[in-house]
Amino acid sequence: MTNKQAAIKIVKRLSKEGFEALLAGGCVRDMLLGRQASDYDVATSAKPDQIMSIFPRTLKVGAKFGVVIVLMEANQVEVATFRSESAYSDGRHPGSVTFTDAASDAGRRDFTINGMFYDLPQQKLIDYVNGHADLENKIVRTIGKPGERFEEDYLRMLRAVRFSTQLNFTIEPSTFSAICENAEKITQISGERIAIELEGILANPNRTNGAELLIRTELAGAIFPGFNKNQAKLALVILKNLPKKTDFPLALAGFFAGCETKFALEKITILKLSRNQTKHIKFLLVNRGKWLDEDMSLAQLKITLAEPYFWDLYEFEKAIRKTAGCRKDIAALRRIRKRIKSLGDIELKPKPLLNGNDLIKLGTAPGPKLGQLAQEIYIAQLEGTLQTPKQARHWAELWLHKHHFTEQ
Repeated sequence: MTNKQAAIKIVKRLSKEGFEALLAGGCVRDMLLGRQASDYDVATSAKPDQIMSIFPRTLKVGAKFGVVIVLMEANQVEVATFRSESAYSDGRHPGSVTFTDAASDAGRRDFTINGMFYDLPQQKLIDYVNGHADLENKIVRTIGKPGERFEEDYLRMLRAVRFSTQLNFTIEPSTFSAICENAEKITQISGERIAIELEGILANPNRTNGAELLIRTELAGAIFPGFNKNQAKLALVILKNLPKKTDFPLALAGFFAGCETKFALEKITILKLSRNQTKHIKFLLVNRGKWLDEDMSLAQLKITLAEPYFWDLYEFEKAIRKTAGCRKDIAALRRIRKRIKSLGDIELKPKPLLNGNDLIKLGTAPGPKLGQLAQEIYIAQLEGTLQTPKQARHWAELWLHKHHFTEQ
């Protein structure tokens, strides 16, 4: 059973029990656009306790706000009671909710394109907010006064940019102005929520337009204080030169391509990214410009190739060089790629022919010199000079004799 099938089953069951039940929000928008919806939400006249009495498996995560999660096989479907909401004291949650009808429920939603319902039994669209017209005209517009909608949840400002980016829609002028006026208040939102929206913007193929909106509305400057116009100008070109399919860490590194690594890493701490994401971004920023030598040794090439983020670094470097108009460097990158392809299916990180204990048995004293010898043997192994433990031991003995590093 898909999420859509589960939602349809829930709608039919609620209707059978005598309640009004409609598909709501983003899934309706995506249905009208012919897009695959990520999930399907249901809005209903049934109260939370009634929903939970009808369906045996539920989660009460937002029951006090009229929201119940209905579990159906492996699916989780959000089922919300029609409601209106009082003032948002914390910029995210309403002070209280009042259960009401579909028209009032539509009026408390964020954007017109997300405020429509679909009546499955009647097979008809229900639109109290002129969302269908804005959908046809490719416009992102708040329901009601923009300032009031954003005061309820300042994350909606970033959501407006994300919808504009992902749908290639224009943000309606008064909505855009309200974002500019309230941009600095985005810092009242948690870094994790900001990061989710930024990923939806920067990991999208239309990321350049999205980044431009972040900069023009001054949301970027509010989230990352000190991010200046020159850095922003470079970021837009770098993002344009990245591949269409680009993950969030690479896109974020592109956004900060004109910044010092230390500055960028300090700024992204607000996003509270995972350790792996932070490591990914740091690797790209630290290593930019470091491996344009097409004549690098085979060992160095293998070591670089073995890095988990190697191909992102390659694309990052290519975007930087393309932006700078360095044809010579771009040609060098292409030759490096050709050289990599010629290596075929090779083991990039083979097990060392000799380990530390083996080298100590040969007479190497524990300490820095042992590490130096181990590294040089491993490089020779990667170069293909050493292929067996016997060859490696002979090589080590000659090295020790030459450098007088035994304990005798």
